[in-house]
Amino acid sequence: MCGRYAASRGPEDLVELFEVEKWEPEETLAPDWNIAPTKNVHAVLERPLKDAEDRRPVRQLRRLTWGLVPSWAKSPDVGVKMINARAETVHEKPSFRRPFAARRCLLPGDGYYEWVTAASERQLEEQGKKKRPRKQPYFVTPADGQVMALAGLYEFWRDRTLPDDHPQAWWVTCTVVTTEAETTPLANADGGEGPQTLADIHPRMPLVMTPDKWDAWLDPARTDVADLLPLLAPPPAGLMRAYPVPTEVSNVRNNGPELVKELAAPEVGTLF
Repeated sequence: MCGRYAASRGPEDLVELFEVEKWEPEETLAPDWNIAPTKNVHAVLERPLKDAEDRRPVRQLRRLTWGLVPSWAKSPDVGVKMINARAETVHEKPSFRRPFAARRCLLPGDGYYEWVTAASERQLEEQGKKKRPRKQPYFVTPADGQVMALAGLYEFWRDRTLPDDHPQAWWVTCTVVTTEAETTPLANADGGEGPQTLADIHPRMPLVMTPDKWDAWLDPARTDVADLLPLLAPPPAGLMRAYPVPTEVSNVRNNGPELVKELAAPEVGTLF
């Protein structure tokens, strides 16, 4: 799954990297090393500009809220349950099939966090001696240090309690597409006691889009499901590395670059 990630690049870098044509300075977000559901995130998407005579799709950098609210939802509260969309069923689920066909986006980040329960903590839990075992957070990030482009979907939701001209009348929300975690060795796999594959950390992972797929994924003219499904294939193996980070990241109130500092060893015992 993907329940927390980090994104520290500024809009200037993202505009250049993703060849963005339009972004509004007022939508700029500060670097965030502990992005959790319901927070605002940067997203790259393509759609015609509002009120423009030219209806061609324009690549934009937008500010969205993480947690997709379907257009037919009665309340935006459902968004917190829609932070992830499974690649295997995204074209079938009522909440995701329409945005999958027409409203796809990329969510730029530095990497994502995942938590692993230490072996000693699991034993205590199994023995009934501990109800909430401590977990060690890991940070998964591209081995080459480049931006991680997460596959996402976005949707519009109209708040009918507000007038049309109210700035919050429309919500634009998003979700992260996930897939099965890789079972091939991580770029920094060393054969030691730590995780050697992403599947050792968690059975699911966010779907990372490599640059060769960006144009096709963002193209709103591509609406045929059969044409889109191949884009959901996982990226090539060995692109990611994973390492333990401070447990402070487990508290969503904590933020700062120190949260992605690589530790020499896990803080929460032996994991495997």
